[in-house]
Amino acid sequence: MTDAISASTPADTGQRDWLLPVLAFTTFVIFFQAYMVAPTIPLLSQVMHTSEKTAGLVVPAYLIPYGISTLLYGVIADRFGVHRVMLGSLAAFCIFSFLTAAAQTVEQLIVLRIMAGLGASGIVPLCLTLVGRLYPYEQRGRALGWLFGAMAGGMAFGSPLGAILASAIGWQGLFICVGLAGLVLWGVILRKRTFIRSTARPMPSRIHDILTGYKLLLANPRGARTYLYVLLNAMFHSGVFTWLGLYLEREQHLGSVEIGLSLLGYGIPGFLLGPAIGRLADNMGRARLIPMGLLFGSLAAFSLCFHPPVVIVPLIALVLSLGYDMTQPLFGGIVSALGGQRAGQAMGLNVFTLFVGLGLGSMAFGILIPMGFAMAFAIFAVLELLLALVSISLFSSERPAQTVRPAAQQ
Repeated sequence: MTDAISASTPADTGQRDWLLPVLAFTTFVIFFQAYMVAPTIPLLSQVMHTSEKTAGLVVPAYLIPYGISTLLYGVIADRFGVHRVMLGSLAAFCIFSFLTAAAQTVEQLIVLRIMAGLGASGIVPLCLTLVGRLYPYEQRGRALGWLFGAMAGGMAFGSPLGAILASAIGWQGLFICVGLAGLVLWGVILRKRTFIRSTARPMPSRIHDILTGYKLLLANPRGARTYLYVLLNAMFHSGVFTWLGLYLEREQHLGSVEIGLSLLGYGIPGFLLGPAIGRLADNMGRARLIPMGLLFGSLAAFSLCFHPPVVIVPLIALVLSLGYDMTQPLFGGIVSALGGQRAGQAMGLNVFTLFVGLGLGSMAFGILIPMGFAMAFAIFAVLELLLALVSISLFSSERPAQTVRPAAQQ
């Protein structure tokens, strides 16, 4: 496929550059509401009169259905148009955010989070797909850095503000606020639907073509290793970060506001440096940065094994976040070069593995907690370290001079 931007006019380029921050802020809101829940687990446990383990299911109840349904949304968008699916998914996000605020029991909360995950999962993968259509590969790192920086920013502000605001406006108020933000963004994207439609035209296909597309993506060694790392790295980061708030409450005896401030470091590198990291990947290649990012994540988890002073927890969260920012956006850049004309399908599979990994990681770490937080952190840190060492060889070909070929030819 010829990159859309290569044949665009200056006016189209202006619209592209205007649309990018809109897509980034939309991504920010989605991740903000996903991560604002984790630090409120102790509060939800109290108000819902249930155990912390049960309240913790609210996190994977959203993330896993979100990841699974992205496979469907990518294919639907390729067939019926990115603009239609994105607007519908964003509308579902708003509706279920408002409904979640009305939940009375933990069972209702879990069901509504499942429905929210199913409905909202067409937004982020299609934002990534649009960036893949709008920017040529050699410029895509910076653009994807904006989106993944927005993801990191959602994590950075979702967790601390989730803990802080929940004590001020209640957990219900959190969902009402993100629902209103989504409603505003829906109106903005609606105004740009014509440009989005012209950029990412529908591409009807048969079921056989869809299945063949997934087969080609996973049969391609470059695609297979990238998707596997997206899954495993997401499991690591979600497992460590989801339960960090509970760790700070139990082991460091912090309150909600203090927990929020301690988690503030997470996401800040991506939020501030996302485009710069993406540009660095474009210039240096991903072969060097990916192992470094995995190593940063492992070191942060190892440091949590030794009951560090609470004053350096924000620094540990910052290093953990830097590990995420130097890996997942770079994997996304590789995936954006694999899909060819079916970029929605390729990116849908990427977001599927990302969110399923986030959900599974949260569940896996929760299972390990009875062994003690130190042991759980150590297990996750060792596994991430192994991923870092193996990645040196697996991603050694991801350099700037590499010629990007269609998935079926690699």
